[in-house]
Amino acid sequence: MSIIVFLLISMSSAYKFSNPETRMCSCGNGIYFTSFACVQWVDTFVRKRYSEVIIDSLSYCQKHKGLNIHAWCLMPSHMHLIISRSGKPFLSDIMRDFKKFTSVTLLDMIKNESGESRKNWMMWLFNVAGRENPANVHSQFWQQDNHPEELISNHFMFQKVNYTHYNPVSAGFVDKAEDYLLSSARDYAGIPGLIDNIQFLL
Repeated sequence: MSIIVFLLISMSSAYKFSNPETRMCSCGNGIYFTSFACVQWVDTFVRKRYSEVIIDSLSYCQKHKGLNIHAWCLMPSHMHLIISRSGKPFLSDIMRDFKKFTSVTLLDMIKNESGESRKNWMMWLFNVAGRENPANVHSQFWQQDNHPEELISNHFMFQKVNYTHYNPVSAGFVDKAEDYLLSSARDYAGIPGLIDNIQFLL
């Protein structure tokens, strides 16, 4: 089983997936945990229609790009992931395309959403971030750094899966991790989640 994490749109980030091979994986890819966030930590994903873009895009990558998802949690302003690939595309390419597509789609939705009461200040923040980053032409949705961490032991893997799933509990959103809908904690608890075919690590 090959495992990775999300790369942000910019491939020039100081944080990259540096070890493509590790003894822990029979298919030869390193195990990583990553977190990434909206610029200025904007609480974008409090709207169901925005979180559905992320879920649908991850599902598409599973079906068409060989992406394996092992643990995930989408918070209002950021996301935690432990993921892998089983297809031919490089993980960095899969993540680059995923981030680019979700960024363009979400920015367009927010800009043209008549029912979005926060549209003006959200787009102002995204536009300012885009102007300050020479890698962007107009707006920027995701922060540029993704901080991948290689999971080099079973203990570290267990720790990061639990951290991912208990993020909503720590934030005070739910009492039990499996009660949070936008997370694979439900799958690990035997409850069908929003993303199919979660590849369990524990």
